[in-house]
Amino acid sequence: MLRARSSNRHRLTAASRGRELRGAACAMAVLGASLAAGCAAPGQDRPAIQLSSAQVTEPNAAGITDVYVDVQNNGASDQIVSARISVGGTVTLRSPVRGGVADMRSVRAIPVPANSFVGLDPNGSHFLVTGSGRMKAGTLITLTLVFAHAGAISVPALVTNPETGGGGYFLS
Repeated sequence: MLRARSSNRHRLTAASRGRELRGAACAMAVLGASLAAGCAAPGQDRPAIQLSSAQVTEPNAAGITDVYVDVQNNGASDQIVSARISVGGTVTLRSPVRGGVADMRSVRAIPVPANSFVGLDPNGSHFLVTGSGRMKAGTLITLTLVFAHAGAISVPALVTNPETGGGGYFLS
């Protein structure tokens, strides 16, 4: 039986062999193009700006709270020009007066360099919120950052209680 198959294989016409070779070549070309498309441009299908680890502290007695978030920029430089939270209030962009100093000042924008990670934290740039609605530790609200080029991007933000350490920024 193996001989019969062997001998049948030798009986293929030149045209049949040509069709088989072209079919195999076509299949290899499609496979190669598919693999190249998947590997040629890594990260191209992910958004340029990604937000994570958003935290909002419960408002203090004066109704003031802070907001922190991690910003991963996989593209060109941009800047945060405003922010808002789903419970309302006025959001002010804050940055240190100078590096290494805890004195903060209000700023018009927070720069986000190209292909970088920017962590907004208590000792660096962050957001100050006044006049917001009620927030309770352990709940999620929506934080929306507005970028000069990327536009508005939203992320869930965990409300934390810095006094009790309940899901606090410093614990994550």
